[in-house]
Amino acid sequence: MPNSQTDALFILIKTLTKAEKRNFQLAFNKNNTKEDVLFIQLFTTLDKMKEYDEEQILKKITDIKKQQLSNVKAHLYKHLLSSLRQLYKQKDPLIDLREQLDHARVLYNKGLYNQSLKILAKAKTMALEQEEVMLTYEIVEFEKLIESRHITRSLENRAEVLSAESRQIEQQLTNISRLSTLSLRMYGLYLKLGHARNERDAEMVKSFFESQLPSLQHAHMSFYEKVYMYQASSWYYYILQDFVMYYRYTQKWVDLFRKYPSLQQTDMDLYIKAQHNLLTAHFYTSNFEKFKTALQDLEEFIRDNQDNFHENTRTSAFVYLYTAKINRYFLEGTFSQGLAMVPELETEISRHTLKIDQHRVLVFYYKIACLYFGSGDNSKAIVYLNKIINLKIGNLRADIQCFARILHLIAHYELENYSLVEYLIKSVYHFISKHKDLGLVMEEIMKFLRRYIYANPKALRNAFVDLKDRLEQISEDPYERRSFLYLDIISWLESKIESIPVQEVIHRKFVNKEKRI
Repeated sequence: MPNSQTDALFILIKTLTKAEKRNFQLAFNKNNTKEDVLFIQLFTTLDKMKEYDEEQILKKITDIKKQQLSNVKAHLYKHLLSSLRQLYKQKDPLIDLREQLDHARVLYNKGLYNQSLKILAKAKTMALEQEEVMLTYEIVEFEKLIESRHITRSLENRAEVLSAESRQIEQQLTNISRLSTLSLRMYGLYLKLGHARNERDAEMVKSFFESQLPSLQHAHMSFYEKVYMYQASSWYYYILQDFVMYYRYTQKWVDLFRKYPSLQQTDMDLYIKAQHNLLTAHFYTSNFEKFKTALQDLEEFIRDNQDNFHENTRTSAFVYLYTAKINRYFLEGTFSQGLAMVPELETEISRHTLKIDQHRVLVFYYKIACLYFGSGDNSKAIVYLNKIINLKIGNLRADIQCFARILHLIAHYELENYSLVEYLIKSVYHFISKHKDLGLVMEEIMKFLRRYIYANPKALRNAFVDLKDRLEQISEDPYERRSFLYLDIISWLESKIESIPVQEVIHRKFVNKEKRI
């Protein structure tokens, strides 16, 4: 029996806005046939339910028999999609474009070839303006079909023109497919690997990227060819921790959209993703002024366009905006101020729970834990770190899962839960070893915790100084520097040495523009 998480109709209804529900009900209340009344009853019943319950549906709607329910649900699902299609036709040009193709097909089937060609010509112009290469190809192939089967009295060189267009689009489609596949596979590699852990990882990433990147002439590339090339290159340099080159490609990505302002409207998801990656680049290069400007740009774009967002864009905007806001607190060292947004963030995560993936939830929990840890509330940090530890997500972002366990140990150490730290070290070591992620930084931290759990204050201070010196030496290794991206362990050690809160150390570095590892 379907449940709340798997029943497609129930999930669809739960994602509808008030305007979408009203539009659907108005459309169906026009006729008031027996079948329409049944659909509205089922719709209203499902809308009021908190959990999907088939028995309750049959009790409340006695006109629906058990053997009919599946069929009625399928029809209601189809009608809902049709209603949404009509509602969003004005907001999404692609829906309108596809409808033009449908109209052209209807006219062609009626033998009105010239009328069909006129609509196709108009649709092709729209598709080219929006850089919709796949749809353009579909339109050109339809034009070729009509011209090859019927005498339309078109231009003399019509066949040559269409053939040339077809060849050009075929090449663009091949390039877009290869580049978008490369971008997707680089992203998949990052989800599995995180940042390159050693020379072997780096060589594997380089070899794969270079072998899959097609050789293209930049001047002749279309919008989406360039976008996917910039996207794939961004992931490549991000994995290799080359944040300067990562910045260059994310900036190219954003600049490309600014050269094509109309595409900021037709592909909002990809544009705000570009803005998100540019913000991430500024974060990792500690360029606070540019970070502020880019954050302001993102906030303005969301504010000015949110009425036209569909649900995917709304979810992406939420994820990217809140990620950037938290990162700003990290850069400034104002962790306590950042805690004010945690309840709001939790509410938004719950609101988007059907659409936000577990990777995003994992990252948010880790960032929230770091906010609490930075503010000195180790007990609350542990609450969110436990959420990560208890997630059933396999190898997804194993890097964050490992560092969450290290931070978990440190938070318990700060709370003087020494016997628990002793107990947890073995399981943490085993987890990290299993994921083959035991770098020198992690190893030194666990050695320190094991050795100095019960040390006296004087010996402990000297141990903190020694550990800081060792970690600073280790940070010279480019592959070990990734550890400091997840956890500012040096600032924590400095806070212990100076006996001041860790956020005070980080904020001081921010104010004095001191370099952080």
